[in-house]
Formats: sequence, structure tokens, C-alpha cells
Amino acid sequence: MFALRIIILITLIVPLNYKLCSCQCARAEYEIHKQCCPMCAPGNRVHWHCTDDTSTTCVPCPSLTFTDEPNGLTECFPCTVCDASRGLRVNKVCTRSSDTVCGPLERFYCIEKKKDCCTLAVQHSECSPGQYIKQAGTGSTDTVCAECTGDTYSNGSFSSCLPHTKCEALGFTETNPGTHSSDTKCGNPSTAVAIVASSIIVALIIILVIFFFIFKHIRKKKQSKSSGKKETGNVFCENESSKVVGSREIVEPSETEEHVLTTYE
Repeated sequence: MFALRIIILITLIVPLNYKLCSCQCARAEYEIHKQCCPMCAPGNRVHWHCTDDTSTTCVPCPSLTFTDEPNGLTECFPCTVCDASRGLRVNKVCTRSSDTVCGPLERFYCIEKKKDCCTLAVQHSECSPGQYIKQAGTGSTDTVCAECTGDTYSNGSFSSCLPHTKCEALGFTETNPGTHSSDTKCGNPSTAVAIVASSIIVALIIILVIFFFIFKHIRKKKQSKSSGKKETGNVFCENESSKVVGSREIVEPSETEEHVLTTYE
């Protein structure tokens, strides 16, 4: 009885397994219309499917399209476009058998990927003044910044913070102290003294010139007043004439006085 059951089970499984195997195509084949046809090689597509008498007819992919695996496709895939507005550039051009490989633009890094192709990139962060570049950005990582400490500085583009300049050690004087974002500013002592001395001399010359013109103006005004008084005295003296007879001075009346006397008489 047990042997009979095994025989019946084998009888049922073997035809079913044969049926399942008969409908599966080989790895390099594809099924179409319940028939297994040979696949086209990468870079090609199916032009005509196989028949009982003919094999699959394949043709190359047209320009700007590709297939990167053996296939039974009648159309090739369009090549990916690397969009600069998404921070991308072409790392590898598209061929019939491979898609375009996009990478990040210069100073950008990739934040989204599909297989080996970058699909979105953003610009590297910039370090602020007072910070230095601890780790430079790459195509896959952002820039890492760190703060300057102590008597050092960086404008944000240095790979390390630089020590402040010591003006005294160079024979100069410090005009502006250094900060974490800027260096110390130095000045030449002799140059500074010369500038101050020149400024003082120019100021004194200007003051002397102003005083000279003021003095000249006052003197001219006094002379004009003095000459006016002298002219008034001369006019008065001309109205009266005098004669000297012997030791006495005889004053002669003027024409106006003679006219008055004549009228009175």
C-alpha cells in the first residue's frame, strides 16, 4: 500500500516538473509569444523577434540611447542628461552600451546617487573669517571648518590659522591689533613722525599768511583815515588868508565876509 502511494506521487510530480521546466527560457533568452528567443547584446535592441525558423534580429541603439545589459527590448533607454542647475557635470559620456555618468561640479558634493551616477549635488560650505578649513570638501563630502584660537587669524580660506605679525620684532609700530579674522597692522615710526611734522609746518605757514593779510588790511585802513583828516585841514586853511605886516599878522576876510559887510552898509 505504501509503495503504491509513492508510485502515484512520482507519477504526478514528474509531468508537472517537466511542464514547469519546459516553459522557462535560458538565461540569455527572453520569452515572447510563448517562445524563447535569444537576447540582443548590450548596445543593441530587438528589431525582429525570433520565429521557429529564424533567430532574433538585433540592431544597434540610435544616438543618445543605450542598453547596458543583454535584453529583449525593442527600444533603447535614453541617455541621462547631467543638469548643471542640479550641480552636475559629465564624468563619462553616454555610449550605446553604457549610460552617462554624472558627477558634482567643481566645489560641489553629491547628496543623491543612483548606482554610480550622482543625481543631485550642492555647493561646498565656505568657512567664515575667523575660521580655517579643517578638512577640504570632496565630491562626496562637505567642507569642515574650525575656529581660530589664541593669537592667530584666518580670513576663511586658509587651511590653518596663522600667527599675528609682531610689529616690534620687525622694527615697526602696531597701528591696529590683530583679531581672529585679520592680521596685526604695522606702521613705520619715522614715516609717522615725518607726516606729523609736515602737518604742523603747513599749519604754521597757513596761520602766518592769514596774520600777514590781516595786519596789512588794518594798516591800510589806518592810512586811509589819516589821509582823510589831512585833506579836511587843508580845505579850512584855504578859506582864510593871512598877511603879516611888521611883527603883526593881519587876517584878511574872505570873499563871503566882504559880501556880508557890503550888504549891511
